[in-house]
Amino acid sequence: MPQAKQGDSVKVHYTGKLDDGTVFDSSADRDPLEFIIGSGMIIPGFEQAVIGMAPGESKVETIPTDNAYGPYLEEMVLTIDRQQMPLELEPEIGQQLQLQHPTGGVIPVVITEVSQGTVTLDANHPLAGEDLTFEIELVEIG
Repeated sequence: MPQAKQGDSVKVHYTGKLDDGTVFDSSADRDPLEFIIGSGMIIPGFEQAVIGMAPGESKVETIPTDNAYGPYLEEMVLTIDRQQMPLELEPEIGQQLQLQHPTGGVIPVVITEVSQGTVTLDANHPLAGEDLTFEIELVEIG
């Protein structure tokens, strides 16, 4: 029976959970996730978990922070003067925005605090600092 290896195109069904059991993502109600192992399209720990699996096989894998979205970094939190925000924007906690990086890239941020004079933006991935547990089923090696 073939086993998934570097360079293979694979399709997997998965459910991702936090340590407290909260489900943060799942492919259960949609098509399986398709990716090429080693392409860097998904977190490294997930790719590693799929290597060696055969079609139809399932497993549960806990991926530590370092192989998931990395540690939560305080330097990725930025407090700006409210006057730097667009006038038409009424900032709210939980609101997602995109900042233009000087190199031309876009950085997704979430507003975490709003006061009279300042707005706090967090550019950490929402799952940064979390160990993630995935239930993975290899559907197909393409």
